[in-house]
Amino acid sequence: MFSKSKINEPGTPATPSTDAKPASPAPSSAPASDFKSAAPKAKPPASQLSTDLHITGNLKTTGDIQIEGTVDGDIRAHLLTVGEGATVNGECVADDVVVNGRIVGTVRGLKVRLTSTARVEGDIIHKTIAIESGAHFEGSVQRQDDPLNAGGKAAPKAAAPKS
Repeated sequence: MFSKSKINEPGTPATPSTDAKPASPAPSSAPASDFKSAAPKAKPPASQLSTDLHITGNLKTTGDIQIEGTVDGDIRAHLLTVGEGATVNGECVADDVVVNGRIVGTVRGLKVRLTSTARVEGDIIHKTIAIESGAHFEGSVQRQDDPLNAGGKAAPKAAAPKS
């Protein structure tokens, strides 16, 4: 019923043969493997707020978020990217924070990166930080092992279980 043929290979007659086997892997298998390898690389941000969007309120996600508009409120995410024309007025807490635009408020992140177009007015609490030449920053910088915890340098003591 089905047979392998060289019907799709260039330079081969259009008549299918039942016993012909291609000398190299079938051309149709290459696009399928290319698609699979390209899929993880082309991952768009989970949520994106466009330039004409103004949000008043807090945002919280376990995924990634890219801000291009204005947010008046706190943001909590896994990866937070503040676009070049974006403004955030509030606390930003994320595992990774990339600032291309403006933040007025505290920034907390395991990895914080201020690009050359960044403007941050507030404190940065981080585990690792990178500040590119040209970034504008007014505030204090503090390194902590657990910057996502608002409690300070020492982790809060766990209460002993009662028996």
